Amino acid sequence: MDELTIRECQKIIDNWIQTIGVRYFSELTNLGILMEEVGEVARIMTRVYGDQSFKKSDEQYDLADELADVLFVVVCIANQTGIDLTEAIERNLEKKTIRDKERHWNNPKLT
Repeated sequence: MDELTIRECQKIIDNWIQTIGVRYFSELTNLGILMEEVGEVARIMTRVYGDQSFKKSDEQYDLADELADVLFVVVCIANQTGIDLTEAIERNLEKKTIRDKERHWNNPKLT
């Protein structure tokens, strides 16, 4: 698969939902699914990069797949609520740039 833009990703996932997934789950259900998927990412991160250890049953993990699950659900929520993520990310980066232009450079914890 070639590189995807965010807008293309939204279209591809919408097409998948319409043809394979039958329909979108409700927004609230997708919120619950998102929390579950973020929890799976957290479980891996705290064991690989944090201080917790894996149980025997948890030793098989795929962080990339779990992050893709999170992204999939975020895109589903954006699609079903009419949000263009490309525009949203552009606005968000602009906001962060204005707000944090010097803030992080002046943070002694980061230098």
